[in-house]
Amino acid sequence: MSDPRNGPPPLPGSVPPPPPLPAAVLDGPGSPRDVPPLPGTFPLDTANLPKAIRDEVEAPDPVAIDTSATELKDGLNRCPKCGATDIRPRAGTDMLVCLYCRHEWDGARVEEEFGLGEGIDQLQGTVIASGARDIDAAASALMTFKCSGCGAEVTVNTESAMTARCHWCRHVFGVNEQVTNGAVPDAVLPFHIRKEDAVARIRQFVDKRRMFALKAFKEQFTPENVVGVYLPYMIVDSNVSAAVAGKGEIKTREYTRGTEKNRQTYYDADVYQVERQVDFTVDDLPLESSTERGNLDTRSNTNNIINAILPFDTKNALKWNASYLSGFTSEKRNLDVEKLRPRLEDQLLSIARSQVERSVRRYDRGVRWEQEQLDVHGTRWVSMYLPVWLYSYHQPGSNGGMLHYIAVNGRTGATMGSVPVQQWKLLLAALATGTVVEALAIAFLVATT
Repeated sequence: MSDPRNGPPPLPGSVPPPPPLPAAVLDGPGSPRDVPPLPGTFPLDTANLPKAIRDEVEAPDPVAIDTSATELKDGLNRCPKCGATDIRPRAGTDMLVCLYCRHEWDGARVEEEFGLGEGIDQLQGTVIASGARDIDAAASALMTFKCSGCGAEVTVNTESAMTARCHWCRHVFGVNEQVTNGAVPDAVLPFHIRKEDAVARIRQFVDKRRMFALKAFKEQFTPENVVGVYLPYMIVDSNVSAAVAGKGEIKTREYTRGTEKNRQTYYDADVYQVERQVDFTVDDLPLESSTERGNLDTRSNTNNIINAILPFDTKNALKWNASYLSGFTSEKRNLDVEKLRPRLEDQLLSIARSQVERSVRRYDRGVRWEQEQLDVHGTRWVSMYLPVWLYSYHQPGSNGGMLHYIAVNGRTGATMGSVPVQQWKLLLAALATGTVVEALAIAFLVATT
């Protein structure tokens, strides 16, 4: 069929038709003008962009380290000796034990397995392990496995558990595949402190503070209710440069003016402009990757006590295996790398200040830093579960009350906590102490007179 825009078809033996007219310009919906260019086909001149945007556009894409265990993706962790799947961690060690033949074996240390302790001073850009990748909001918390023993389907809800047993053939399944729902980290640091030891440490901690404790707390205190929890952390290596500038003072004279009650002390000091620059690396800096645990609002909870039981020996962390979580609970990560970056930079600045502290000790009146600059050359992010024994107590009150925690480091046994107290007892003790001190001061004055 002919195109009406080009006229009727030529008759036999007639003069050749004129060349066809140009096609009509298409500029409506769905036209080429309406479709964005394919990736890489539209060059972007970054030279004219603001520096902050230019640096972000030109920064290399994050490099991923694959820490997944391909041999465990079917959910079954089999005993290397007999093939049974009923595997448990051996209390107080980093070993796994088969409950069928009693065979024991160690997990692989993630530090050596993936070279995570190497090349920190050479880090450039952002390196992310596969367990630390961004969480997909659409990813389901439910994981379903098909049992190879009987064919039944076994479902694990990663919100509350990482292992499940087939009701038909008793096979044990663990979530080992690194799906993008934040439930499976790169590494796990097993518990070394047993529950009975944690109970004893919590009881000792409370006994030292029992005198001022709330009556209801003392009546309801049951340390046996302590729970072993794996808490999600991002472990970060960083290659950093920092520069700080400010004013430092050296005291030259100290004198007083006035008499009796109007006496005041004055200082004279020389003021100097102080500038420092430092290059440093940070190895295994832990950051909470859970919004709930990262909430340090002391009006509603005492999450900050968990930071008081740091550090953990993260160098001994093992390659992820869900069998290490048997008998324990866990909390899912819900923060991505970019959400944690501001907190990382804040901590790196604190480290930079401490790095230059020794070089400014001659300024005996101190240094007031007025300008700070941080240049993070490279970072490496690894998602890890760390072991904590937690005892909690909810104190009723306004605005939902206060949630108190007592925490025990599952590796070292370091213990810290918060105990609800009777305010009137503290006030009475303070008044009594003040009275005793005042009486001693009066006796001393009388004796010297």
